[in-house]
Amino acid sequence: MDFKLSPEQERFRADLRRWLEANGPGDWGRIRSRLKTREAQAEFLIDWQRKLHAAGYVGLPWPTTYGGRGATVLEQAIFYEEMARARAPELPNAIGLDMAGPALIAHATEKQKQAHLPKILSADHIFCQGFSEPNAGSDLAAVQTRAERKNGYYVINGQKVWTSYAHYANWCILLTRTDPAAPKHKGLTFFLVDMASPGFTVKPLRQMSGDAEFNELYFDNLEVPAENVVGRENGGWAVAITTLMFERGPRALSRQLILRQGIAELLELAKARRRAGDAAPGSLRVPVAGEPARDRGRLVAVPGLALPRRHHSRRHLRDHEEHPRGARARPPQGLTRLVLTVRGYWPSFRRAPNSNVSISTR
Repeated sequence: MDFKLSPEQERFRADLRRWLEANGPGDWGRIRSRLKTREAQAEFLIDWQRKLHAAGYVGLPWPTTYGGRGATVLEQAIFYEEMARARAPELPNAIGLDMAGPALIAHATEKQKQAHLPKILSADHIFCQGFSEPNAGSDLAAVQTRAERKNGYYVINGQKVWTSYAHYANWCILLTRTDPAAPKHKGLTFFLVDMASPGFTVKPLRQMSGDAEFNELYFDNLEVPAENVVGRENGGWAVAITTLMFERGPRALSRQLILRQGIAELLELAKARRRAGDAAPGSLRVPVAGEPARDRGRLVAVPGLALPRRHHSRRHLRDHEEHPRGARARPPQGLTRLVLTVRGYWPSFRRAPNSNVSISTR
């Protein structure tokens, strides 16, 4: 694949960079530290998405028919590179933009598309993903949340877990079991659920840090109109797989924004701090749990930090060309863990005190 940018793509980068310099919110890391609650952070991020949307920078890969720009994967990569360069925050409606929206474009009725797609772009409909369950593990087809049809509604009972963004989302893509007698992949139905409906409860999962990044969802005789089925009854597996393919594609690409910002933070810390016993000023030792020696060596030199990231981004772009509904690439786990450790998100009990990575900024 040729990664050389065309003149149009270079103009896209220049225009976006100028816009971010004039309109960007500044360093999200510093802004986030001033916003003490997740509610305040969510409000800030929703306003940020609406500002980007007004400028035409939201839903870049979506078809123009549904409010996007029909952008190429390279233009998406440029967008996230420039967002990272400006230290701008990730968009709050990530599930809606990267997963639910593309799945609706592929499977929904025209009425469903018109009802949701414009509002996903404008952040009026913020989506979360109701897939994982306490007893299903990694086997998505084993979900047991039940949906039974009664007249023009489905009555849903059950539980989901590890749900990101549910603390401020107002819509949920929900995978349920509608035919328990069918083979497990063939008895599933995919719903769009208004989270303000009676019988829908969100409970935060409090972590050791005190934060509640994830949530549990409970459904107690929740009534969902039959018109909110995406695809067909018992055909939800196909919609779910499409959703997950987009998670491995555009969603993985957008995660580069967080990774690049984390690396920038890491370098700033390395310049500012020195631990006793380090070889020279401007180096930082970060304990990382369970990193094999080969991975530790791969992360030693700061100039080399960019190389795994660039390799991963290029691999993702190549895979996107080969698998346009969802590339297979994932962020390199060693770098991700290192960034999470520096930011303080990797729990201390997972750190090995005698396993260190040395980062030099010289």
